[in-house]
Amino acid sequence: MFADLLKRLIQPGPDSTLPAEDARLALSALLVRIARADGDYATEEVHRIDRILMARYGLSPHGVIALRKEAEVLESEAPDTVRFTRAIKDAVPYEERVSVIESLWQVALADGSRDGAEDALVRMVSSMLGISDQDSAMARQRMQARG
Repeated sequence: MFADLLKRLIQPGPDSTLPAEDARLALSALLVRIARADGDYATEEVHRIDRILMARYGLSPHGVIALRKEAEVLESEAPDTVRFTRAIKDAVPYEERVSVIESLWQVALADGSRDGAEDALVRMVSSMLGISDQDSAMARQRMQARG
């Protein structure tokens, strides 16, 4: 399953838009990648990922855990972040991409500290999704204010 998804991410066909389920898995894997960027996949980050996925996709607790587990495997096997961002950019309208950045900031800030590796990855992903540094910074500020 992951090999097929990775192949679709790496070598998109004539219709390069991924099915919604693949895009959902790509976003989930990107959230995991942000959480792991600082070398500490903290419990707070895992719980935050679960809450984000549950709210975004209306999943049950069991469904969210299954999705996150799949995302953890995919994230560990994916060669780079570009594949995830391409899938998200193709599947998510521009106006909703800022909410993706907000989700990434929520995960990056979940453990109570800002880490340079996480900051850099969110900034890179923002750029790849076509979100300006200013909009990303405003998203971060909104997420910090929410706690």
